[in-house]
Amino acid sequence: MPSQPSRRSLIGAAVGTVAASSAAPKAVAEAAAPSLIPVMTFRVQIGAGIEVGEVPGGRRRIVPIIGGRVDGDLKGSILPGGADWQTLRPDGLTEIWARYTIQPDGGGPAVIVTNPGVRKASADVSARLAAGEDLDPALYYFRASPVFETGAPALRWLTESVFVCAGERHPDHVALRIYRVT
Repeated sequence: MPSQPSRRSLIGAAVGTVAASSAAPKAVAEAAAPSLIPVMTFRVQIGAGIEVGEVPGGRRRIVPIIGGRVDGDLKGSILPGGADWQTLRPDGLTEIWARYTIQPDGGGPAVIVTNPGVRKASADVSARLAAGEDLDPALYYFRASPVFETGAPALRWLTESVFVCAGERHPDHVALRIYRVT
C-alpha cells in the first residue's frame, strides 16, 4: 500500500509553493544613461526677420531661411524657403520653431527638418544679437531638438533616433551642432 504523505510534509509543500509565488519579482535592469554622439553641423543662412508684432505670450517674428550647408554623417545643401517662427517672450526666452529642407549631396530624396527649441539671453545680450553683433555663444543658452523626415532608405537612421543640438547665433547664419542621443 502506498504511503500517505504526512501532514507536516503537505504543510511544508504548501508553504513553499506560497512563498515561491509571492516572492518579489526579479529586478529589471535600468537603461544606460544616454550619451551624445556628434553627427553633423548645420550652417543655416538667414534673411532679415519679418516682424509680426505683439501677440499673446510675446512678440512674434519670422526669420527666413535662405540656404546653407550640412556637413558630417549627412552632407547636403539647406534649400531656400524654410523659416524660423519665433516668439520673443518678455522674460528673455525666445521660443523657436524652425522648418526647412536639406537636399543631400548626390541627389535623392530630400530631408525635412523640424527643429523646435529655445534661446535664453539677458536683455543686454538679446539686444546685441538683434543689432547683429557676433557674440560668444557662452553668453546665451540655445538648444533645440531636430526631427527628421525622409523617404531615402540610406538616411532612415535620421528617423530612428532622437537628436539634440547646440546653437550659435551669428549675424547672417545660425550654426547648429547636431548630436544623436544614444
